[in-house]
Amino acid sequence: MKRILIRADDLGYSEGINYGIAKSVKDGIIRSVGVMTNMPAVQHGLDLLHGIEVCYGQHTNICVGKPLTAPELIPSIVQENGEFQPSKAYRAAEKEGNDFVVLDEVILEIEAQYQRFVELVGQQPHYFEGHAVASKNFFKGLEIVAKRHGLPYLPFSLDKPVRFQNTMLYISMDSMTPDYVPFTSLKQAAMKDYGEDGCAMFVCHPGYLDAYILETSSLTTPRVLEVEMACREETKRWLADNQVAVVNYDEL
Repeated sequence: MKRILIRADDLGYSEGINYGIAKSVKDGIIRSVGVMTNMPAVQHGLDLLHGIEVCYGQHTNICVGKPLTAPELIPSIVQENGEFQPSKAYRAAEKEGNDFVVLDEVILEIEAQYQRFVELVGQQPHYFEGHAVASKNFFKGLEIVAKRHGLPYLPFSLDKPVRFQNTMLYISMDSMTPDYVPFTSLKQAAMKDYGEDGCAMFVCHPGYLDAYILETSSLTTPRVLEVEMACREETKRWLADNQVAVVNYDEL
């Protein structure tokens, strides 16, 4: 039987996102959810999922909202207004071959977000990764903090499989591609044969749109489409008919 891990990122980003993720879990096929612990709406998102079995991970974020660390301690990753540098700043720096993230500074914020995760969720994250920004120092910092606390670090690559525990994960994330159709992308990921030690991993960002998302994120309409895909009966029937098991990180 084929396996696919379907993950929802960004719980806590905004209340609109939280409502979409909650519906995708309660009425849909999402079983693993990444938490943005620095965001003001994070408790709202966790409250919506209270009492529901969910595999929570830390979706470490250094490009939206305010840090948990005092801004003066992490000047390389914050703007003058005290909020994180936006994702476009990281992309621009990557094009110039410049990683402006100072490793010691970003470790402080990663650690702060980890401690906040434990405080909010009451347990360690079931997986530990980062909201994608173009910075080698950021991902190096994630590895350091993960090793410090014995956390299951999850690398990210769309070019080659990554190892998580004893499983090779083949990641697909098409939400930013033109003419994206979530159900089509899900089927393409699920039907590939990765062998006994491999598993498809489909990263999505389900959510409903509110003013904050429209102001801060370039990913908008695909979020709503992913909620619909995750909850529709056609999706569930297709997975069952094609003998594709939806797993979470604890089951790898």
